[in-house]
This record gives sequence, C-alpha cells and structure tokens, in this order.
Amino acid sequence: QVQLVESGGGLVQPGGSLRLSCAASGRIFSINVMAWYRQAPGKERGLVAAIASSGSTNYADSVKGRFTISRDNAKSTVYLQMNSLKPEDTAVYYCKADQVRRSSWSSYRDYWGQGTQVTVSS
Repeated sequence: QVQLVESGGGLVQPGGSLRLSCAASGRIFSINVMAWYRQAPGKERGLVAAIASSGSTNYADSVKGRFTISRDNAKSTVYLQMNSLKPEDTAVYYCKADQVRRSSWSSYRDYWGQGTQVTVSS
C-alpha cells in the first residue's frame, strides 16, 4: 500500500509563510504527478498546484506568484512553499499522487493524503 503523509500546516498571520511537505511511502516505482489541493469550509476541493515528474508545474490563478511547488523524486516527496498568505488561503490542504505505479508492470493508481490544516488569521 502507498501512503501519503503531509506535514507543515498550522496557524500563521496574514503576510506570513508556511512550507508544506508530503512524503509518499510504500512500494513505489514511479509517480507521474504530485499535487496539492485545498478545501475550505463549505467549498469544493480545488487544485492549488501540481508538478510532473519532468518538473513542469501548474498553479491556480489565486496562488500564482505566492506559492511554489517542488518535488524530490528520489524521496517521493512534494513541497509547497506558501508566501504572502491571505485569510482566504485558510483551508485543509491535501496532497495527491497521480498515476502511481508500484512496479514497472503494475497499473496506475491515484492516492490522497489525510490533509493538513492551514489557518491564516491575525
């Protein structure tokens, strides 16, 4: 089984910074895309940022210029550096691993982490 464990959430003042980490563990051969999603109370879960194994990235318009996604393929870990945080960034942040293969002949599966709370408030 593959597990995703997030860390780094917490309470921060507006304008502050946080760095989220998500480590995938278990038998992993490859992960195509690693991404961060977020869900605020009463809202749907939406994509924040994604990064492919090639290093190409994609960001939601609301976080462009403030958030940076990166990954360490050797460690199967993805990071989200969040700067200039705003109250509207408050949400549970979820890590997702897309198109995970546990061996070269296995099928693709997606996995989600359990989520970490980010609260931006003075």
